[in-house]
Amino acid sequence: MFEGFEAGRVRTDGASIFVRHGGEGPPVVLLHGHPRTSATWHRVAPLLVRRGFTVVCPDLRGYGRSRGPAPTPDHAGYAKRAVAGDVVAVLRALGHERFALAGHDRGGPVALRLALDHPGVVSRVALIDCLPLSEHLSRITAEFATRWWHWFFFAQPDVPERVINADPDSWYRGDPETMGRENHAEWRRATRDPRVVRAMLEDYRAGLTIDRRHEEADRAAGARIRCPALVLWSERDDLEELYGDPVAIWRRWAVDVRGHGIDSGHHVAEQAPGELAAALGDFFAEAG
Repeated sequence: MFEGFEAGRVRTDGASIFVRHGGEGPPVVLLHGHPRTSATWHRVAPLLVRRGFTVVCPDLRGYGRSRGPAPTPDHAGYAKRAVAGDVVAVLRALGHERFALAGHDRGGPVALRLALDHPGVVSRVALIDCLPLSEHLSRITAEFATRWWHWFFFAQPDVPERVINADPDSWYRGDPETMGRENHAEWRRATRDPRVVRAMLEDYRAGLTIDRRHEEADRAAGARIRCPALVLWSERDDLEELYGDPVAIWRRWAVDVRGHGIDSGHHVAEQAPGELAAALGDFFAEAG
């Protein structure tokens, strides 16, 4: 995986972030979702390098080989604001003050927070298979709670750790042929690590508490993403089925939004890398 890429570690405020980076040209940052690592981009990243971009793929705080702080009752150490700060610090350590950004799944709310908190550093943002967390929570129905029950299970204290760590291979399932064997092996090592499991749960606990409050404060203040935004979703996932047109929802949060679906299941970077890379490459290339 990631032939020609370099790998390293950057110390940030409260975390140690593992990052892969390669290529030459305008920088593009790819943020993975739960329960993946940066390796989920192993088919997309080389295609973007060929398009003439520098591609940066970090493991989010606590995921994969990155490490975060000990959890606290307010979950602030795993708030999207803290994770967004990691991304800015990593890019500055690599010599980039401004960059394009894509976030998938849990990486999407991180991308939203980064674009709102650090508007001067984000040239364009792509939001993949995600909505603002507060938009999900304001639309809770029995169908949502049934399909996305894990959000509320993960928020419980202590119990999810005991359940998941008792048999992580049964809890987290993935196909090495679909994922790619090296990606699958890296992901499996991460999911077997109780430190990673705890951090991933803290991500969700923050999402239902401090992250929701941050987003609601943004809405009350009229904050919006000012750079161009691209919304993409997997047509064989349930985002559009649950909420209708995701672009319409994101227009509440950004001034310049476009988007479309991709024929894929949820893990689009692994299942439809060519179509995803083409959509991202075309969008990011418009920035010159």
